[in-house]
Amino acid sequence: MSPETQTKYVVAVIGAGPAGLFGARELASQGAHVLLFNRDVKPGGLAEYGIYHTKHKMKEGLRKQFRQILQNPNVDYYGNITIGKQGDLALDDLKDAGVQALLVTVGAQGTKWLGLPGEELSKGVYHAKDIVYHYNKLPPFSQKNFHIGQRVALVGAGNVMLDIARWLIRDLKVDEVIAVVRRGPAEVKFDKKEMESVVANLDLKALDEEVARVAPVMEAIGQDVQAAKDFILSALPKAYEPVSESRLRFDFLASPVRILGDANGQVQALEVEETRLIPSNGDTKARGTGIKRTLDVDTVIFCIGDKVDESFGLPVQWNEFVKNPNPSYPVNGISHEVFDDQTGQPIQGVFVAGWSREASSGLVGVARKDGESGAQATLQYLSMLPELDNPTAVLEKVYKLLQKLDKPIVTKENIACLEAVEQAEAVRRNLEEFKFSTNQEMLAVMGIAPKAV
Repeated sequence: MSPETQTKYVVAVIGAGPAGLFGARELASQGAHVLLFNRDVKPGGLAEYGIYHTKHKMKEGLRKQFRQILQNPNVDYYGNITIGKQGDLALDDLKDAGVQALLVTVGAQGTKWLGLPGEELSKGVYHAKDIVYHYNKLPPFSQKNFHIGQRVALVGAGNVMLDIARWLIRDLKVDEVIAVVRRGPAEVKFDKKEMESVVANLDLKALDEEVARVAPVMEAIGQDVQAAKDFILSALPKAYEPVSESRLRFDFLASPVRILGDANGQVQALEVEETRLIPSNGDTKARGTGIKRTLDVDTVIFCIGDKVDESFGLPVQWNEFVKNPNPSYPVNGISHEVFDDQTGQPIQGVFVAGWSREASSGLVGVARKDGESGAQATLQYLSMLPELDNPTAVLEKVYKLLQKLDKPIVTKENIACLEAVEQAEAVRRNLEEFKFSTNQEMLAVMGIAPKAV
């Protein structure tokens, strides 16, 4: 807690990813004292734990910006704390302490599944987000064992799918990666730049055959077959030098229907149903044809997006927190106000931003802009309230709540210490980057001992 504060309001920002950090900066710049709560020890969210682990320059550039935000005396950081219905503190605990507004930027902590038979298999069925967290060393995912075989099916066609393919091909060097895509090559969602990391391992003959197979379906709805193929191949001129013999191929117009496994819970195959394309409002939808076939794979990884955590304590509909359809404090026509669809009323003083408002492309710039917009909506609400007579009293009440918790609390001073130790360790080991992979290690080097039970 800062020793002195010149402030008109006290606001809690819950979640310290890009949306939360840049939202906190916006709030602090307009006279609010921000209590920034984070589930993880380190700040950064998906900028720290979602960007591919070898993109060191990009990550360090973002960390530099985050350090500057945390240096603001009107921003207090509390890491290793969960806020929510089942967390260390509930939203109402913060309100009761006098916090005037809450900006929720916890991202999309839930995972989407398709509800297929076989998803419960214990060996070989995973969600992409868990694996991204694993190779980026986010506790506790950093310690989890993933049983990755040699023939892996990736369900999805976005940049996350390519990140997982990159890890499988360049780090694990598996035999084969099959991208299972419910629609066709004209509907892939990944970027050419992301494709560059794996295109050298693309089986060109298999791509020719696959495009030829789905061409009649594409042509029937007027899609340009050659243009779709050319986009995939446009990454070839800047292809990364291959480091494995892994084979990458696409299986288009294929919708997963069942995962087959053995008596030990190990994946044996993925059954898919062939689809056809139906035009729909300028886009396409996939419809099953009833024709099914089996892919011989030993691992299935779903790269199909995320959803908000339904246990957080805010109303949820269609995998998102519910927003006020008629916002009182819109920003560029967008609602950031949480809405109770049971009572038909907004939840006063509670706002959402970043992936908590709407799942985006995953770009940090998008999250940053939305975090700032969420802060601006929050400031509109705060401007209607009387200024606090004694904001320090509110800060002290929150601080006392934290002190009662039976766990270590991480401050921004602790984070500066941790970063210095990790940077020194990277130099000592001659690495571009070093990360401790457990909370226990991080707390130990910061000198924060867990409280006795």
